[in-house]
Amino acid sequence: MSNREKILRFYRGSEGEETAVKLVDAAEKAMKNQKFRLTAFLDPFGQEIAEVVAANFEGLAVSFNGGYAGAERQRAVFQHEDFRGTPSWEIAVVEAVWKDAFAHISHRDVLGAIMGLGVEREIIGDIQIQQGAARIVTVENMADFLLTNCVQFGAAHVTCSLGELSALLPREERCKEIRATVASLRADSIAAAGFGMSRSRAAADIAAEKLKLNWQSVKSASQAVKEGDVLSMRGRGRLEVKEIRGQTKKGRISVLLHRYL
Repeated sequence: MSNREKILRFYRGSEGEETAVKLVDAAEKAMKNQKFRLTAFLDPFGQEIAEVVAANFEGLAVSFNGGYAGAERQRAVFQHEDFRGTPSWEIAVVEAVWKDAFAHISHRDVLGAIMGLGVEREIIGDIQIQQGAARIVTVENMADFLLTNCVQFGAAHVTCSLGELSALLPREERCKEIRATVASLRADSIAAAGFGMSRSRAAADIAAEKLKLNWQSVKSASQAVKEGDVLSMRGRGRLEVKEIRGQTKKGRISVLLHRYL
């Protein structure tokens, strides 16, 4: 069985299948020309797939860059061991500003406006929101399009200019430690404890496909969660299962969770 067949069989039928196909194609091209191949922006799950792909091709390395320290979404470079040059990451940042002091522009407003222009999600990296401004990380050849076409986010009219990568702020996450007991290690139980909601609400959000486990959609409220797993809920942030501490005297399970704000 070829490397390609082995990798694609592993991801077949999963959310990672399409990403795996693209990454295997990129890896094979890097191997064929003995140079390098640059990918679009990948979420953390896509980055894991890229590492799996590189590990299955002898003489191929992979590295990542999202434009600044701690970036969540990053581009990958597959590089052949015989290539002695330095790959270009081709990452740009577009800065959008608005004057309305009362406009509350969220990450969702910015991303929704950009995707409403027909831009694919993989073209956009992280988006940093500050008071009255947004910094949008993107592939270099998309910057001019965003500069011309991004004119409104939510209710606010915006003005865009080309920014500097050096102006991007390192990712600094605030973490809240949560000690809780749960009836079971089901996804709805952990989400309810970590995000401060009822199990029925958590189950409803899972049914609405708002919850991801290790960056893959949770298909069922009963899906099992283990130590080290990361849950992310749309509009509520991320939650990491730091420790599973065993059963209490009442038969519940004691857990230590970290919620990133």
